[in-house]
Amino acid sequence: MNRILIAEDESRIASFVEKGLRANGFVTAVVGDGVAAYDLACAGGFDLLILDIGLPLSDGFTVLRRLRESRVTMPVIILTARDSVSDTVAGLEGGADDYIAKPFAFEELLARVRLRLRAERTPEVTVLRVSDLSLDLRTRRAYVGDRAVDLSAREFALAEIFCRHPDQVLTREQLLSHVWGFDFDPGSNVVDVYVRYLRRKIGAERIETVRGTGYRMRVA
Repeated sequence: MNRILIAEDESRIASFVEKGLRANGFVTAVVGDGVAAYDLACAGGFDLLILDIGLPLSDGFTVLRRLRESRVTMPVIILTARDSVSDTVAGLEGGADDYIAKPFAFEELLARVRLRLRAERTPEVTVLRVSDLSLDLRTRRAYVGDRAVDLSAREFALAEIFCRHPDQVLTREQLLSHVWGFDFDPGSNVVDVYVRYLRRKIGAERIETVRGTGYRMRVA
C-alpha cells in the first residue's frame, strides 16, 4: 500500500486531497509547513510527496531543492496556485516530477499520482470488474455482460469509485470530492441525481442506498 505525504498549509485543500486519496486506497500524512515536509520526506516511509509552493517556514522550491541535494529521489508533484510559465519551469527544473495548478480536479491529481507510482508498483489494473459489470479504464468504456453501456464522464467516474470499493459504504462527501473536485457544494443533491442516472444504465439493484450515510456497490 503506497504512502503519500501531503505538504499543504490550506486546511480545506489538504483535507480534500487526503480524503480523496484515502478513498482510493492510499495511506496519507499531512504537514502544514516546509520544515516538517522536508524532515518527514527525508525520514523515509513515503512513496510520493504532494508539495505546495507557498508553505510557511520554508517554501516548496526550497524544500524540493534540499530534498534533491540530499539524494531523496521519491516522486514529487507540485500542487500550487502559482501557474506562471516561469514557476512551472522552476519547479520541473528543480526536480519536481509533475506540476498541477490550483484549482484542480481530483481525477487529474489521482491520475498523475498513479502515473508517478506506476514504475514502483506491479502493473496497474486497467479493467475493473464487479460481478458482470466491467469498466475499461483505458478506453473509458463500460459493459454489463457483453452489452456496452454509454456512460458520461461523470457517470464513469462515479462507477469507477464504486468498482474500486465494492461492498464498501461510500459517503456522499467522498463521492463528491472524487467526482466533482474540491469546489463542490456539500449541500448539493448532485450525487443522488447521478446515482439515479447510473442505476438506470447498469441496473438499480447494483447500488444500494445506506440511509443517512451514502451508497454501496453490491457484489452479487
